[in-house]
Amino acid sequence: MKNHFLWIFLLLLNLQSLGQSTKKPVIAFTFSEKTIRVDGLLNEAGWQQSDSITTLGMVEPIENGAPTFNTTVKVLADAKNIYVGITCFDTQPDAIVAFSKARDSELEDEDYLKIIFDTFSDGRNGYIFAINPFAARYDALVSNNGESENSNWDGSWDAKTSINTNSWSAEIRIPVSTLTYNKKLDSWGFNVERRIQRLLEVNRWSGISMDYKVGQTLHAGSLSNVPLFNSGIGLTPRVSLTGKLTQDGTESANYDLKPSLDITQRITTDITAQLTVNTDFAETEVDSRQTNLTRFPLLYPEKRQFFLEGADIFDFGISLGRSLMPFYSRRIGLYNNQEVPINWGAKVNGKVNNTYFGGLVTQTGDVNSVIPSSKMGVLRVKQNILKESSVGMITTIGDPGNRNNAWSGGIDFTYQTSTFGGNKNFLIGVWGMYANREGLDGDKSAVGFKIDYPNDLWDWFVQYRRIGDAFEPSMGFVSRNNISTYSAKVAYMPRPENRVIRQHQFRFSPSLTTDLNHNWESYELSFTPINVSLESGDNFSLNFASSGEFLKDSFYIAEDVTIEPGAYHWSSFEFEASTASKRAVNGTAAYRCGGFYGGNLDQVELQLNWRLMSFLILEFSYENNIARIPAGDFSKELLAVRTALNINSNLNFSLFTQYDNESESVGSYSRLRWTFAPLGDLFVVYKHNIQPKITDRWRQDQNQLIVKLTYGLAL
Repeated sequence: MKNHFLWIFLLLLNLQSLGQSTKKPVIAFTFSEKTIRVDGLLNEAGWQQSDSITTLGMVEPIENGAPTFNTTVKVLADAKNIYVGITCFDTQPDAIVAFSKARDSELEDEDYLKIIFDTFSDGRNGYIFAINPFAARYDALVSNNGESENSNWDGSWDAKTSINTNSWSAEIRIPVSTLTYNKKLDSWGFNVERRIQRLLEVNRWSGISMDYKVGQTLHAGSLSNVPLFNSGIGLTPRVSLTGKLTQDGTESANYDLKPSLDITQRITTDITAQLTVNTDFAETEVDSRQTNLTRFPLLYPEKRQFFLEGADIFDFGISLGRSLMPFYSRRIGLYNNQEVPINWGAKVNGKVNNTYFGGLVTQTGDVNSVIPSSKMGVLRVKQNILKESSVGMITTIGDPGNRNNAWSGGIDFTYQTSTFGGNKNFLIGVWGMYANREGLDGDKSAVGFKIDYPNDLWDWFVQYRRIGDAFEPSMGFVSRNNISTYSAKVAYMPRPENRVIRQHQFRFSPSLTTDLNHNWESYELSFTPINVSLESGDNFSLNFASSGEFLKDSFYIAEDVTIEPGAYHWSSFEFEASTASKRAVNGTAAYRCGGFYGGNLDQVELQLNWRLMSFLILEFSYENNIARIPAGDFSKELLAVRTALNINSNLNFSLFTQYDNESESVGSYSRLRWTFAPLGDLFVVYKHNIQPKITDRWRQDQNQLIVKLTYGLAL
């Protein structure tokens, strides 16, 4: 057995050495003695004297092709700030695709400039900052070694833009206190990516390959001459005052005034601690409603800032997706869909040498003696090994319902290389977990592995998971236990040389789920013979699937509709088309039809985005699921409308309205956000819900008006 492990380790070392080393491009920090005014105009003397990136390389549509327009990037620094100056040349400024102005806008469907800092120069993690021509700001943390981005993270930074006769330019100021970094390094990883949406063109400074994502910081260039920043004492206190006026139904309105305190302390430049007291998340947007046609619970994303800071350290395994998480932070402060007060929370995260770590502990209060007070914590440690790989552990303690002896633990190993066969991505990941709590009897373990080859021409993986019948982590999420799952995918995605089609995709995805006695429970064979992306930006696809479910128990799927135990087999067909997002009016339409639990299911999904003006955006989505099955006919309908009024990147208003026929309620959420200072925000939020009465009239379910003022100082 020892010899087997030795051979595997030697094989991984050999695979790691197959890549060809390439010389990285370099740009140097220029230290500025004079203040840089952030106004989008690069007219200060410091910009004229700084080192520059004068051109980028094309990633799409022609790898290593010449960019249609040049891009220049400059980087300055003073004692406390980093400044990035960008000029994006364009002979048709009127044709620039830009419509977002709000903070945290998703910018992938418009012109943008994205910059990445790898402040530890280890090719594992990083900070992402992006801006469009209207100065809409997007920020994120590099996640899963660059395979994804955690866009829910919010940093403190500022930016302004200017659209000129032959270009658009931007100035970005990032306080160094926003970043965690190794002060002993004299160079950081750095990369730049520009998208020209009307041409569907992507240009990049370093790592110019369709197989790589810009977040894979191992392929970033080098930002040299890192100065000795003065980050002060590293203390950032933020005080908030929240007032709530709440009325439930016809009851009298209640008023509540609540102060809260958040403190961030930079222990060292690469270790940060946070403390939150009397925490309030009143400004956090409501969840988007989801339709559930399965017997398994749904996963909703974390949106609360305290839990998002440094959240990348808690990533576990590779591609566990939405079905299994050892630590799910929404277990804290929420219990059975009811909000639970958080009395206090403390958090520390950072890096020492090649070891990342993160720890979190919270104390929740009780709710009317029904939901007990509980203390919960999580610890994660991840050690970098080889060039891109890691090994780590995670453990949690505590339970949202304060049940006894609740804890879980897990270990994971990920071998990763982006130089497999020269310049391809290749991953092998294995993991194991164990969960304990009073009342859990049986197999409390879960294990799995994945072999992944995620590249532009060929993208394939094989995966296995085994989840015990008593595996229910108190602070984690698992949609389904007592199973073994085998899944795979093979996708071939050629790029033909013509002026109409950008890329084809042919995909085959089989999966099989059995119980722990190897009796089948679910299967699906999915085949995509047509998935075409056009040079215009439009896309259409055709998909066929054969599915099956073996139900050991009945389950409720809709009102007065319960599906009985038994074996069910069906086939389905799906057609989807989407128009290019560069258009002022764009959207997606999908139609699915076929069998479903002995009957038929028709599904329609529509999404429409309409940019009425540069500052006014309307988003409409509709979903309808019409089932005609032996257990009973039903329809699940979901409608959502979002209106965004974005005066500028610091002042915006949104109205989000949702309706579903299952709850038969209309909910609206409106929010005004005014960022009046780098660490100062004013939120005005109004929540309104109504439901129909027996008399077919609507009655008020709940009204809530929230005003929250937050202000902080960087000391």
